[in-house]
Amino acid sequence: MAEPEPVSVLPHEEKLPPRVDLLTAAVFLAASIAIVYASWLMPTYRQQAGQIYTAPGLVPGLYGIVIALLALWLGARSVVRGAFARNAEAPRAKREGYSNARLALAAVLCLVFAVGLVGQLPFWLATAVFVFLFILLFEWHPGIPWSQRARPVASALAVAIVSGWAVLLVFERIFLVRLP
Repeated sequence: MAEPEPVSVLPHEEKLPPRVDLLTAAVFLAASIAIVYASWLMPTYRQQAGQIYTAPGLVPGLYGIVIALLALWLGARSVVRGAFARNAEAPRAKREGYSNARLALAAVLCLVFAVGLVGQLPFWLATAVFVFLFILLFEWHPGIPWSQRARPVASALAVAIVSGWAVLLVFERIFLVRLP
């Protein structure tokens, strides 16, 4: 009698080749080192005659450290799972909802937000447009009639407007950061 396979919380987790995780970890580690270095070069709180928590490089530096720690964890996990084994590249299983096209779409949307919208529109509106497009594009299901699309589009618009105003209020009223 054969032993049953262990049940995973994430069914696709074991199907990813460990070398992909190792490569991803290397890219994130390199990016995090660049983030920490750039934040180190930013003015210090003493140069700005402020408090330590007002230093502009503090939050990006902390994010860079967290990304580095997570990248090291991902890299160690991939090595434990056999990233350097000869047969490490197992055939990939097709997973619903995962694709390079979706990753590229998310990256393009983030670039459009950072480069195209911020600075050209009021920040709350730029955020609302970004959130609306993100929800709309990632929740789009082809073949659904327009009569059934009205509610999800209205919902995405409502979430986008609330998100835009919430981000603005939180940053300007709580964190006291003037947004562009």
